[in-house]
Amino acid sequence: MKVFVGLGNPGEKYARQRHNIGFMALDAIARLHGFSPWRPRFQSLAAEGMIGNDKILALKPQTYMNESGRAVGEALRFFKLVPGDVVVLHDELELDPGRVKVKTGGGHAGHNGLRSIDAHVGPAYRRLRLGIGHPGAKDLVLPWVLGDFARADLIWLEPLLNAVADAAPLLISGDDSAFPTRVALLTQPPKPAKPPRAPAPPKAEAMAPPRTPSED
Repeated sequence: MKVFVGLGNPGEKYARQRHNIGFMALDAIARLHGFSPWRPRFQSLAAEGMIGNDKILALKPQTYMNESGRAVGEALRFFKLVPGDVVVLHDELELDPGRVKVKTGGGHAGHNGLRSIDAHVGPAYRRLRLGIGHPGAKDLVLPWVLGDFARADLIWLEPLLNAVADAAPLLISGDDSAFPTRVALLTQPPKPAKPPRAPAPPKAEAMAPPRTPSED
């Protein structure tokens, strides 16, 4: 079994915030792969399903972001799993909007959800980093991550969520370099159609040179 953990804050108030992109991506995975309905479990909303031959437990912790590790720790203890069985989907300021990266371990870079998971299970889990971009100044970070996605963001956000769901089998197989490549391929805009070639002008018919009257 693998555990996919989306990070976010519970409730309608937070549902469209940039900080909740982990919830959004996990919802897209559950929809595409036909997971069970969400139900309360492990201090989370939990759903189960199969991706290929692998059983997946999807968790959206309901403890608020800063206590996400409590839910992850409880699930791992119940199933006797290790941090390497976990993939955490979370927002990433240091990636441009729509870009993704996968890494194992490392620091939490000030992300309170990751900080909590580190405290409860250690850092040796995999992270799917979902780019939301940086507002440009440190004092703007909090209102940025807790702000709603703008309508204009839907141009890249919806294709990204669908691509993450499509490429989820690569997260299971551990092909962490192929996953971003697949997502980039699925989200690149279509190439503009080439304009139709103008028809060639009709060929002029060969004309005989005018005859000059003969002189007697």
